[in-house]
Formats: sequence, C-alpha cells, structure tokens
Amino acid sequence: MWKEFKEFALRGNVMDMAVGIIIGAAFGTIVKSVVEDVIMPPIGLLLGNVDFSNLFAVLKSGATSGPYASLAQAKAAGAVTINYGAFLNTVISFLIVAFAVFLMIKGMNQLKRRQEAPAAAPAVPTTKECPHCLSVVPLKATRCAHCTSELRSA
Repeated sequence: MWKEFKEFALRGNVMDMAVGIIIGAAFGTIVKSVVEDVIMPPIGLLLGNVDFSNLFAVLKSGATSGPYASLAQAKAAGAVTINYGAFLNTVISFLIVAFAVFLMIKGMNQLKRRQEAPAAAPAVPTTKECPHCLSVVPLKATRCAHCTSELRSA
C-alpha cells in the first residue's frame, strides 16, 4: 500500500498540481494585497473617503452598544456583523485572479497555435493520368504501362 501511495504521490501530474496550488496561493496573496492596498484606497477616496474593509452592518450589538466606528471596534465589543466591505474586496480579488488566469490561458493557447505545424504545402504530385486510357502512371513515364501510348513530358 505504501508503495502504491508513493507511486501516486510522485507522479508528474500530482507534482505539477502541487506546484500550481502553491503558486496559486502565493498569487492570491499578491492579488489580495493589490486589491486592499492599491485598488480600493483610490476607489474609496473617489467615493468620499470610504474604507471598504470597514463597511459592515450590525445584526446584534455586543457587550457595549454601538454605533461602532470600525469593524475592529464592533468585533472587540462582540457584535454580530455582516462584513459586506470585506466581501466586496474578496469579489474584486476573485475578478482580478479570474482575469489573470483568463489572460494566461489565452496566451498559452496562442503559443500552442503558433507551435502547431502550419498547414503543409500541397504535396508535389508523383503521378499523372494517361490522356488515352486514364490510368495512373508515374510522372516521369514517357509511355503508359497500360495502353503503351506515348506520353508528353510535362
């Protein structure tokens, strides 16, 4: 059983998948940082100094009643909240990752199409038809092997 597991775990596809998952997780972290630290602050500024990560709705007040100035204060008070700002950040992160994957797949498909052999040039004919009996004879033949008619050189 151990031997079978080892063979499975060390197959090329499993290793490729593991590398893909690790790189994907790292890429996800980068995208999350881009969304939270680069994209959302200017959008929040344009919309009137809104910090999307602090957008939340209180369902139930905590030990100390609100209003809460930030999500951190609400959580510290033990309030039950719906964090729609964090959800919005996550959706934007997903869209960026999905678009990046789309561009990557599109690029890979273009490379694959370029690597595929272009349409082969039409094959040079090696035979011709005898004009008298319509038999197929070699291109260099001067007489038809079937009807012995003399053939013109092409």
